[in-house]
Amino acid sequence: VNFGVKAGLDMEKVLDVISKGAAGSWQMENRGSTMVENKFDFGFAVDWMRKDLGICLEESKRNGARLPVTALVDQFYAQVQERGGNRWDTSSLIDLLSRG
Repeated sequence: VNFGVKAGLDMEKVLDVISKGAAGSWQMENRGSTMVENKFDFGFAVDWMRKDLGICLEESKRNGARLPVTALVDQFYAQVQERGGNRWDTSSLIDLLSRG
C-alpha cells in the first residue's frame, strides 16, 4: 500500500488487484482503504497489539524460540505509540512506515 501511494498509483485499483491475489486477506479487504486515507481511530488498538506481542516475546525468552520479526514489529508499534497512536488501529503501522 505504501509503495502504491508513493508511486502515485490509483489506489482504488491497487487495492482491488492486491486484495484478489496472494496478498488478499481480511486486513486488505477491511483496512486497505482506511490505510490509504490515514484513518486509524477504530479497530484493534496498538496498545493491545503490543500487550499481545509482549506476551509472545516473553514466552520466547523462556522457551528459547527466536522471534526476530515479532521483535521488529513490536519496535515499530512502540514508535507508533511514541507518536500518540496508542489507541489507533494496528493498520496505523503504515503511517510510521510512510512518514519515516
